[in-house]
Amino acid sequence: MPAPDLRPLLAFAETLASVARPLARQHFRALRAVETKADRTPVTAADRAIERALRERIAAAFPAHGVLGEEEGPDRPDAEFVWVLDPIDGTKAFASGNPLFGTLIGLVHRGTPVVGVLDAPALGERWSAARGLGAHHGGEPLRVRPGRPLGDAVLYCTSPDSLLLHAGCRRLRQAVAWTTWGGDCIAYGLLARGGADLVVDRGLKPHDWCALVPIVAEAGGVMADWQGRDLVLHGDGAVIAASCRGLLDAALPLLATPDNA
Repeated sequence: MPAPDLRPLLAFAETLASVARPLARQHFRALRAVETKADRTPVTAADRAIERALRERIAAAFPAHGVLGEEEGPDRPDAEFVWVLDPIDGTKAFASGNPLFGTLIGLVHRGTPVVGVLDAPALGERWSAARGLGAHHGGEPLRVRPGRPLGDAVLYCTSPDSLLLHAGCRRLRQAVAWTTWGGDCIAYGLLARGGADLVVDRGLKPHDWCALVPIVAEAGGVMADWQGRDLVLHGDGAVIAASCRGLLDAALPLLATPDNA
């Protein structure tokens, strides 16, 4: 079976990002309330409004496609094409007025992420990619920076709650040049445009990473789980991104350190 033409699907994903951006800006630093979900993570009116708007656009344009979103239940998750949506990635940042948040729009074809858009409404920046079509930031081609030894690498750890005390992550942080905390999806965008070398996360859901895989890969990097395997929708949520395979291979043994080491 021939590979699908991803150009119109990437264009549609960018259209979705353009729908989401003004909604995010409308609510940014103007929230009246922040709710707490059952998992103790925050949710805002912007999260719900954006996901609802994107689902409506997808249903109208591609009624046979599935949708997997953060805020609403899955719709046809076994479809050939499934849109994976995170209306506000970095809700804690968003809710506190921090501009380092984004809208993530991914498209999975038969289980493989093939299209990804990361839109940063408060920054006015956008990353986009589709498999075989390259990655772009603001319309310009994206490229990770050249590979370097682990000791010269810049590491992002986006979630101190799950990583600060992890023995493997601690060993990795000791091995790199320096570590920066936070950034959520923006950290992966910075890696894709050559500003960092590694990003490490735990406890992610598919909506947190699906859109980022094509962006990092098409920029020349790699994303995997902590065993070096391709990310899958039903994985354990442990994610690493690297600017090159050699750097990934150097980091993985350190992450494998047991928690009680």
